[in-house]
Amino acid sequence: MNALQPAARSQPLSIVIVGAGFAGVGMAIRLRQAGITDFVILEKAASVGGVWRDNTYPGAACDVPSHLYSFSFERRFHWSRVYAEQPDIHRYIRHCFDKYRLASHLKLGTEVKRARFDEAAALWRIETASGDTLQARILISATGQLNRPAYPDIAGLTDFAGKVFHSARWDHDCDLRGKRVAVIGTGASAIQFVPELVRKAAKVHLFQRSAAYVMPKLDHPFSNLQHRLFDAVPLLYGVARAAVYLVYESLGVGFLRWRPAMRPMRAAAAWNLNRAVKDPELRRKLTPDYPIGCKRVLFSNDYYPALAKPNAEVVTTGIDSIGRDHVRTADGQSYEVDAIVLGTGFAANDLLAPMDLVGRGGARLKDVWRSGPEAYLGITVSGFPNLFMLYGPNTNLGHNSIIYMLESQIRYVMQAVKRLRASPGTYLDVKPEAQSSFNRQLQQTLGRTVWSEGCRSWYMNAQGKIINNWSGFTFSYRRLTRALELSHYEIVDTTRTFDSNQLELATEQA
Repeated sequence: MNALQPAARSQPLSIVIVGAGFAGVGMAIRLRQAGITDFVILEKAASVGGVWRDNTYPGAACDVPSHLYSFSFERRFHWSRVYAEQPDIHRYIRHCFDKYRLASHLKLGTEVKRARFDEAAALWRIETASGDTLQARILISATGQLNRPAYPDIAGLTDFAGKVFHSARWDHDCDLRGKRVAVIGTGASAIQFVPELVRKAAKVHLFQRSAAYVMPKLDHPFSNLQHRLFDAVPLLYGVARAAVYLVYESLGVGFLRWRPAMRPMRAAAAWNLNRAVKDPELRRKLTPDYPIGCKRVLFSNDYYPALAKPNAEVVTTGIDSIGRDHVRTADGQSYEVDAIVLGTGFAANDLLAPMDLVGRGGARLKDVWRSGPEAYLGITVSGFPNLFMLYGPNTNLGHNSIIYMLESQIRYVMQAVKRLRASPGTYLDVKPEAQSSFNRQLQQTLGRTVWSEGCRSWYMNAQGKIINNWSGFTFSYRRLTRALELSHYEIVDTTRTFDSNQLELATEQA
């Protein structure tokens, strides 16, 4: 799929979208539905799907029910399970991509190296890793927060003689049956693949820095009868989706406002642990020492039972180094292993990296964000006109579906796209005071949430600033992004400056 013919590369496009996961595909669909076709999707990988293309580890699945983890405008009825597994979600993204005929817009194997905003021409000049260049009025980042695996800095890791791979780059050619396996990390991915490893490996040593709260997962396959009912009465699907949304949104009360509301979740997690783990010492190791919700709450029915098996061992002493055939902990203990699986998560704090984005006056985004990424509504950054981010800073969730957030952002960006198309030659740059005011209030609100209660998590940067999570309910974010407030933007034309009222009038006349 190559939408960029050599002769056309020098011609400006309306829009370049970077990334072909949920965000990029959803954005592209809305553009086509609005009759906008002069755009391209740049995807560095060999296929669409984003995080659900990359994470093919055994047991990979979503922890949001499938009816809600899907686009509101593309309600696929035949999910295989309540909590869809990776192959099903990947198929859904490809289904949306194919149904809305996006193939002609896609350029695979194309990584954006840098993009510079040309103020005089009101264009983004984009350079790919292969040396191609493009020009576009609007640049939309749809790269997400979980697209680059984080590798631990452990002495000797590169000297290990056996197989080493990250869970997001699973080596399916490596047969771990009967092997001794070290797993480093106990996050959302490890919770899912560790039980699969315990079933086949001779021994699994799980190196845990901190225990997680693990809730029971109320999962089951959908029956043929349920599928037939959804097909016959589409309203039932809408009712199911709304019910799931309300249940998950209600969890935000505890995360965001009233901590006692977390007690039922804590009790459920404790029950999940106590029913599966009878050994008091193992139970102690698996009991978190921080408030529930401060780190990501996880869901699994087989994680605790797997760790209670005789061929599993939880190691809580920190890793000192790795040798050619062993992992050594700080207490001098060595664990001989044949393979190492890294469940160490993603470089979630380095948003938009490794792209080098240069805005007005030569400002580099990586320098502007040196103390931590921030944006207005998580979508626009002052000094970087006509740049829009999907799943940008402070738009991640701890209690609901990111797809709901993406749809709010896509709707907001579509308003900006239509405004810009109504006035050729203009660009929008969010005012610094609008951005700083928004983020000042955001951080004040985040300071009252459970994520600020003393634990370290991937939600915050090294300075302790929460840069990933949204501070409120998803419906409050939708309300904030409902309308493009032009008064919050500087509106610039290459020949003259518009004020907000002038652009409103130009838009109405177009």
